[in-house]
Amino acid sequence: MFGLFEKKPLLDEETVEWLFDSFGWALENFDGDLFYEHTVLVLPTNQFFPGRVQSEQGMASLILDQVKSYAFIAHWPTQAIDQGSACLTRPAAVEISAPLRDSNAVAVSVGGDVTALQIPYNPQQINNPEGMIATFAHTLAHYLGQMAAQPPPGGTEYWPQATEVLAIYLGFGLMFANSAYTFRGSCASCYNPNANRDAYLTELQSVYALAIFAVLKGIPDAAVTGQLKAHLRGFYRKAVKQVSARTQDLARLKTGTGVRA
Repeated sequence: MFGLFEKKPLLDEETVEWLFDSFGWALENFDGDLFYEHTVLVLPTNQFFPGRVQSEQGMASLILDQVKSYAFIAHWPTQAIDQGSACLTRPAAVEISAPLRDSNAVAVSVGGDVTALQIPYNPQQINNPEGMIATFAHTLAHYLGQMAAQPPPGGTEYWPQATEVLAIYLGFGLMFANSAYTFRGSCASCYNPNANRDAYLTELQSVYALAIFAVLKGIPDAAVTGQLKAHLRGFYRKAVKQVSARTQDLARLKTGTGVRA
């Protein structure tokens, strides 16, 4: 009876610890200083993603280049390619001659003898830009994550989830939260399941990871909730409060001690 009004955790403790540990893994392996000094919360707006190209290939390439820029990997040689024509064999190894992430990197033009990472895109996501942005960010995080000195928390079994957290760490949390689940609605003819992305974190796990990002970066709630789906805003505010109360976990991340022992 006396516990009736106690605040319950939004996610189970094991999941919350894993999310914090995954941020610790990202900070340890992928330039924590760059995260604190330069990483921004990328918003799904025309200000962050300006420009329009008439062709699907052109739009995909434009969005991919913008995602790479915000992730500070503009110097990676990549090529957006329709998933229907993407090569299914093992991709060729690509050597990054500069640091893995570099705030001053200049975009690389693919051509000549330069081997590019083929980044598949779904043409039907052109009308679902948040889903396309999240998909590109996750694919790039997959390649980035392979260059870590240590495996992510939980090992390879949690690889898809860990690389989604890594993409949120890179600044794309809003897109992951907003595109983790798409409500079908009442108009079957308006719903296109092929435009959705494959999500590995649940909607609420993505929101909680976004809250960790925002608390670490000192981002005001309003800057996030203004771009977040309406039904997620209450959960996000509660998540920020619970994340802020986990002072030991936050201190561990801010001091660079990374994954808990």
